[in-house]
Amino acid sequence: MTFVKVCPLAEIPADGVLAVEVDDTPVALVRSGEGVFALNDICSHAEVSLSEGEVYDGTIECWLHGSCFDVRTGKPTNPPATQPVATYKAKVEDGDVYVSLGSDD
Repeated sequence: MTFVKVCPLAEIPADGVLAVEVDDTPVALVRSGEGVFALNDICSHAEVSLSEGEVYDGTIECWLHGSCFDVRTGKPTNPPATQPVATYKAKVEDGDVYVSLGSDD
């Protein structure tokens, strides 16, 4: 699994989100509580940027229709979205955030 340095942790607002690109893939970096999570930045329902939405209670809300996605699993927690968004591995080392788009295989 290859991790790519994407930004300093300080660039992600507390309980907020930052849009980045990793190998041409749009990624929403979410800071929720003490964790940093990486999800595909495109809503599975309406194909708009999730990083423009709000973060609360371990979810990110799509600004267009209000679907929320669990930041840990990518699964929708309410309609209208029914399909999950992809999640990626994220880690923080020495104040920087790294993301891997690859699988554990």
